[in-house]
Amino acid sequence: MAAAHTPRESAHAAALGVRQALGGSFAAISKWERELGKLRVLVNVGELADGEEEFPDDESYPVHEFPEIVDFLHEQWAGGGEPSAWVERAEGPPGGPASTGTEGGGCVNPQRVAALRRRGRGCCVVAPIVLHGRAWGELYVARRTGEQVFGRADADFASVLAAVTAAGIAQTERLAEARRLAFTDSLTGLANRRAVDMRLDEALELHRADGTVVSLVVCDLNGLKRVNDSRGHAVGDRLLERFGSVLSLCGAMLPGMLAARLGGDEFCLLAVGPPADEVVKVAGELCDRAGELDLGEGVAVGVASTGDPIGPVRSARRLFRLADAAQYKAKAARSGEPVVAGRHGGKDDPVVRLADAPDRRTGPERRRFRR
Repeated sequence: MAAAHTPRESAHAAALGVRQALGGSFAAISKWERELGKLRVLVNVGELADGEEEFPDDESYPVHEFPEIVDFLHEQWAGGGEPSAWVERAEGPPGGPASTGTEGGGCVNPQRVAALRRRGRGCCVVAPIVLHGRAWGELYVARRTGEQVFGRADADFASVLAAVTAAGIAQTERLAEARRLAFTDSLTGLANRRAVDMRLDEALELHRADGTVVSLVVCDLNGLKRVNDSRGHAVGDRLLERFGSVLSLCGAMLPGMLAARLGGDEFCLLAVGPPADEVVKVAGELCDRAGELDLGEGVAVGVASTGDPIGPVRSARRLFRLADAAQYKAKAARSGEPVVAGRHGGKDDPVVRLADAPDRRTGPERRRFRR
């Protein structure tokens, strides 16, 4: 789990480990989604029954079918004790079907017993996973019909494994949050420049390998300084947030498009795969929607795509220069439409020539291209 990069990878590592440690034929990790009232399965490992998938898209169960998650566990903790695992048997508890408990402790759940029988499993041990003092989910390990039934010692061991799993999940969630903060613009919630740089480098590797089309849309929000000076920075921030929402909406029009704030009043969209014409269409929609905002003065948009005749693109800096030169033309012309590099004469295109000219800009405009 320590090597996992995502919560799903962490849950998968935990499920593999507990299945082996407890000698089970099957194991699963599920998360309690409190806001939806569901126990959602994150991962299944081992011998899968019909309908089970290793990483299910939507395998979930109403929590009301598992009252021990909501009621029994919390009642047990209320006295200051620790949550403990329990065992369920396909034939019910020793001595008959009465719900007085099992040899592993806990209470019999008819849904779990029915699921054991339906999937050809003889028993299971269930251990709550507790994070930050609250039930986060559960660890579930089963054995085949005919194999030795889990006992009290197995349930105790499962409780220990659930605690280890909780620690691993907590670490992964902290790392995931740190990564999210590192690659997210705090004001708009969009990706930041660091995220764009990483994604663009990966995209250009694909472009060099198999010709994948990579397109960059660079936007400069018009009128932000005037809004800040006349109405205050709080209103200016609201303009940035509202435009960020518009950018996100337009970015969602193409699969996998990344919407980002580069800094200040500069934003971008990065598309990997879609044809250049589709990206230009989205850029046009962005211009229209930005012009409808009651704050600011619209947006200047430049587009550069490897699907257009812009010459070889061997670096992210080259694509940024082309998109920014197109945006510069759009801003100078006060254009309400995107300007697209390479669509007015190939190598003699004025945008391409502008991008290829020596960079005499200073200050923030020049620093934009440094990596």
